[in-house]
Amino acid sequence: MNSIVYVGMDVHKESYTVCCYSFDTDKIMYQQKMPSDYKLILKYLEQLGNRFTEKIDFVCGYEAGCLGYSLYHQLTDHGVKCIILAPTTMAITNNNRVKTDKRDAGNIARCLAFHTYSEVYIPTDEDNSIKEYIRMRDDQKLNLKKTKQQILALVLRLGKKFEGGKSYWTITHMKWLKSLNLGGVSQETLDEYLITYEYFIEKIERLDQRIEELASGERYQEKVKKLGCLIGVKTHTSLSMIVEVGDFERFAKPEKFAAFLGLVPSEDTSDEKRSQYGITKAGNSHLRRLLVEAAQAYTRGKLNTVISRYKTVEFTADH
Repeated sequence: MNSIVYVGMDVHKESYTVCCYSFDTDKIMYQQKMPSDYKLILKYLEQLGNRFTEKIDFVCGYEAGCLGYSLYHQLTDHGVKCIILAPTTMAITNNNRVKTDKRDAGNIARCLAFHTYSEVYIPTDEDNSIKEYIRMRDDQKLNLKKTKQQILALVLRLGKKFEGGKSYWTITHMKWLKSLNLGGVSQETLDEYLITYEYFIEKIERLDQRIEELASGERYQEKVKKLGCLIGVKTHTSLSMIVEVGDFERFAKPEKFAAFLGLVPSEDTSDEKRSQYGITKAGNSHLRRLLVEAAQAYTRGKLNTVISRYKTVEFTADH
């Protein structure tokens, strides 16, 4: 049986810091910093293999972060075993409050060796591409929200107040905005903001239509339909859950899924003193926001609607 050498990689946009650990020596060795190119890691592994007399196997790992799954796929495509570690699950071996790339790489190598981590789920290429598409759509929604705020702030600064009710962005409110005669450059500013507003509205509608098409595919249609039985969960949230979570069965308990979302309370317990605070938020922030918004629908919905949806869920579960 071949010996195993664990290679920790602290990866950034511009550089990689790598090192290795083995049980035989019980120490971090061969630390090296290199430009962010996976080919240099392959070269590092080749050189490392020449330093050992016996045949060895490499297990590489890095924290989930800005690189996503790109480095994972680049290494695995060349036959290198690679693991992406969930940062919040890693054991911290550095207790002296000195944080450097070399120390982080060493900590990753030790976590790999002693299995003091949870592995990040690697989605399929199709799931990942749809996830990126949905997140892009949500970015456009944020741009629309910012444009709305800019328009309201502009008319307020110019002393204009909407008297048609408390609700903004209704048909009445839009007619009022378009009827304003600010004159000069101020009118040009408002017109440009309204053009931007209309652009984002049309774009989001087009993206939502495409998401509906993706959700109707053979792979996702049945799951989207089942999740849609829950109040507040429509196609956008359903498809997001499917592609973000991937395999729901990997969560043995509800507590595991809550931790994945960052919904568990933070805690500081020592001796007999126990203090709990707000949720950790150390999880999938995109999916957490969608599910919190969906849960709020229960407080706004009517009782008859809740009962009707509940019966639908029961019927679906039985059949």
